[in-house]
Amino acid sequence: MSKIGDNLNYFQTNHKKIYEAYSNYGKMIHEEGGPLDEKTRALVKIAISSVGEHHLALETHIRKAMKAGCSLEEIEHVILLTAPSVGFPSMMESLLVFREFIEK
Repeated sequence: MSKIGDNLNYFQTNHKKIYEAYSNYGKMIHEEGGPLDEKTRALVKIAISSVGEHHLALETHIRKAMKAGCSLEEIEHVILLTAPSVGFPSMMESLLVFREFIEK
């Protein structure tokens, strides 16, 4: 299991009620928060994780985006689109996370 999965398991085990509340909150936002489809939401989450430099979250959102039907090209494009807003170095770090993920 990855360190992301290990950490999530720890949180679920040691903070079960908090995790359940957070999970339900996230589900409500995704399902009832607005008109975006699952694929678009997944790409938005990649952009958010990229610009926030949340690399572990970015890896998780890349995985979820692929499950939602996003192509590798679409995911990479979203990461590239962050450069004009947050800078080239930040985009390059996210691109590295993406490349390392797909090489696994």
